[in-house]
Amino acid sequence: MMVLCAATAFGDIKIGTVDMMVLVRNHKSYDTNTKMLQDSEKDYQRELDGMKSELDALQDEGKKIADQGRNPMLSQTQKDKIEKELLDIQNKYVAGQQKLRAKAMESQQKLQEFEARLLKATTEDIRSVVNKFADDNGYDLIIESTVTAFAKKSLDVTDGILKAMGIDPKYA
Repeated sequence: MMVLCAATAFGDIKIGTVDMMVLVRNHKSYDTNTKMLQDSEKDYQRELDGMKSELDALQDEGKKIADQGRNPMLSQTQKDKIEKELLDIQNKYVAGQQKLRAKAMESQQKLQEFEARLLKATTEDIRSVVNKFADDNGYDLIIESTVTAFAKKSLDVTDGILKAMGIDPKYA
């Protein structure tokens, strides 16, 4: 802001503001990117659901074995065998839960990284359009409208940049 104030003091500069969210949401890749993210999320969710189903099956198996252990007619050897089986199932269940949590965190991280890569590519393309728009129209500075506490509506060049992107602003 200090540079802006200093530049203003020494001469007129042409300033514009832009709503980057409008540009991102109207970018040609937005719908495709959204679909790819949703598809990836569904794939991860299917994998997590499969792991959860395995845990549920293991839990059901443990319940069946525990029910068998309640039979008063069992010998001590049979009871010991059932306890060992239950302990084994419990250990597998705990390990499975840990694996499920780790996979869920990994999936979330991969989705976030994927989204960041897609957004970076989109914003780089938009920045090139903004730079060309600024050069073609004599702007010295175009800033994102959400980083200003106040800007006159007349400074907003979002519609002009949408047009430069090949988008009719009235449909954006």
